[in-house]
Amino acid sequence: MTLLKGKTAIITGASRGIGRGIAQVFAQHGANVAFTYSSSVEAANELEKELNALGVKAKGYKSNAASFDEAQQLAEDVVQEFGSIDILVNNAGITKDNLLMRLTEADFDKVIEVNLKSVFNMTKAVQRTMLKQRKGSIINMSSVVGVKGNAGQTNYAASKAGIIGFSKSVALELGSRNIRSNVIAPGFIETEMTAKLDEATVKGWRDTIPLKRGGTPEDIANACVFLASDMSAYITGQTLNVDGGMLT
Repeated sequence: MTLLKGKTAIITGASRGIGRGIAQVFAQHGANVAFTYSSSVEAANELEKELNALGVKAKGYKSNAASFDEAQQLAEDVVQEFGSIDILVNNAGITKDNLLMRLTEADFDKVIEVNLKSVFNMTKAVQRTMLKQRKGSIINMSSVVGVKGNAGQTNYAASKAGIIGFSKSVALELGSRNIRSNVIAPGFIETEMTAKLDEATVKGWRDTIPLKRGGTPEDIANACVFLASDMSAYITGQTLNVDGGMLT
């Protein structure tokens, strides 16, 4: 299947986990992929090779989405290298969890900067190109925590809820130019990060999910393919919960 043939996507934070899964599935669907990473050079080089082997054009960029200037530079470099930007997936994110009484100002600020300000930076950076093209699909990665909150994650929940409000506003601003803005809110997704947790904790989480399993990066990637492709041409300003029924 080639739902994204000929389209160019920027995916932030793609050297591992969900971002990597999105990059792989996008390439399988024929998209050219520009992806960012912060420090994992080896993983990025490996992914670049893997994607290019699928017959698409792929390139990794060491770029910090939380920096306004780096985001602007990245968008310029991608347009120069790939000729267009059709899809933006804002996936880069971090956690610094703690109860509010123990949460430091630095930990609050850092999570807002990396998770929320990066979405502003990257959206602003690709906006001019998408306006010129009169088309584009922006997909922002929130979380079930941004929809319902979670104890010990006030900073993370605030950043992920902010993404939803931001995305809806972008949908209203840019809809007349055929630029769509949607959100995916993943539930419990099993990645390298969750693999470090003890089995009992993970089983406890799985048991609370109606589908009785954690999600995979591919589950999120498939939802992204739908929102990135012309199959969702009349969908904008929406939040899609991909969570096995957690918020049902």
